[in-house]
Amino acid sequence: MAYVRFLLDTNILIPLEDSTLPLQESLARFVRLAHEHNHQLLFHPASEDDINRDPDPHRRARTLERLRQYTRLTGRQPCPWNTPTTSPNDAADNEILYALHCDAVHALVTEDRAIHDKARQRGLVQRVYTIQTADDFLRRLHEARYVLLPNIEDVPLHALTRFLDEDFFNSLREGYDGFDAWFREKAREGRTAWVYWDSPGHLGALCIYVRQNNERVTDDGLVLQGQALKLSTFKVGGSCRGRKIGELFLKAAFRHATANALEHIFIHGDAEKQHFLFQLLEDFGFENVGAYKSDVMYVKRHPVKPPPAGIGAFDYLRKYYPHFRQDESTQKFLVPIRPDFHRVLFPDYSLKQLQLFLPINPAGNAIKLAYLSHAPTKDIGPGDVVLFYRSGDHQAVTSIGVVEDYQTLTDAQAIAGLVSRRTVYSMAEIVRMAAKPTRVMLFRLVKHLTNPVSFDWLRMNKIVQGNVQTIRKIGQQQYDAILQEGR
Repeated sequence: MAYVRFLLDTNILIPLEDSTLPLQESLARFVRLAHEHNHQLLFHPASEDDINRDPDPHRRARTLERLRQYTRLTGRQPCPWNTPTTSPNDAADNEILYALHCDAVHALVTEDRAIHDKARQRGLVQRVYTIQTADDFLRRLHEARYVLLPNIEDVPLHALTRFLDEDFFNSLREGYDGFDAWFREKAREGRTAWVYWDSPGHLGALCIYVRQNNERVTDDGLVLQGQALKLSTFKVGGSCRGRKIGELFLKAAFRHATANALEHIFIHGDAEKQHFLFQLLEDFGFENVGAYKSDVMYVKRHPVKPPPAGIGAFDYLRKYYPHFRQDESTQKFLVPIRPDFHRVLFPDYSLKQLQLFLPINPAGNAIKLAYLSHAPTKDIGPGDVVLFYRSGDHQAVTSIGVVEDYQTLTDAQAIAGLVSRRTVYSMAEIVRMAAKPTRVMLFRLVKHLTNPVSFDWLRMNKIVQGNVQTIRKIGQQQYDAILQEGR
């Protein structure tokens, strides 16, 4: 079984080694899974230097003594990102991130927001985890059957007032004086919310939303003309972080805005406390448009009609999602997928077949997904369009995605690092596939076809001749014909 080498930042090590600090459940589970499955937990010498700067001699000695149970990273390299004017703390952060850049380890685990920002600037963000995402990383690899991506429920706010006394709302009260009164007022107004239930009767995540008209969104007077969707409260509980609940809420928001022809989606919040939320929003085209009282305001353009194609295909998708470029400048591919993996990647497609028998309308799973194969095709690139063909039971084209990245890899750990946040492949499955060069496709789901296009129709229209067993390129006219048939 392949193993992953995790570099633990100082802010992870100190809670592990200081018994006076409470240990997060997700951190304890991450460490347990790492030990159970022989993954390596390492610390950087720069973390040791950081601990040596602790002014409390007893705490310093105790932490250093306990640190010895972890592996010290060898071969410390001078960091070219540091200068004589770099502060000691920043220099240590840079050294730790530079070790990741040099591939001394597979991944870095840190709660330091500054390191996450630096990783983003240097193209390393996919390999830098928070505690929750590191925990989810190993749970997806080793407990895949327990971490299938959930669905959310659309409920009236008044159905949630009975939960106001729960701890789930404590952080919202701390950030907003009079939150309970505000919540009850909005419930009386008929406001609604998307909810994820951590377990029956227990709130795990919440997104309150409302439509606004000609809303003034910044202190300097920016007005969003027409109707817009406001996400007025966005909270994912600690027990649910790392499960793509944020993407689920965004998917619901995009669908709602599309169905109601809303040309903007906006949200404001504390730039420091909601740092990771705003990172997620930026990845889906939200932009910081200015200040709103003590908050920062983020707005996403969501035009009814696709804007002119003035930027690259993937950048276009990121900015205007769910619009995407499908003109002749983008390649089109038919991608076969087995029913079992189709169910994992697209649970909302399977569930929509059963809507008449469900008590709620499921919102589906994440937007950013991954697909592994041994296809001979090499020339797929960012922005290309993929049509997923469900083999076996349905034998039909069901879904449309846009490629974000396409690589050929043979290292199981590298593959796991790319796909673990996007889908549910076990480490055993990844190791088996990595025995041969493996195509790793990162993509974003755009939509499911209203009318799945059958194999018989594809063959009758000469788009395919034999079984669809591997990725194949199709022409623009063939693609247009499939979309027309699929409505």
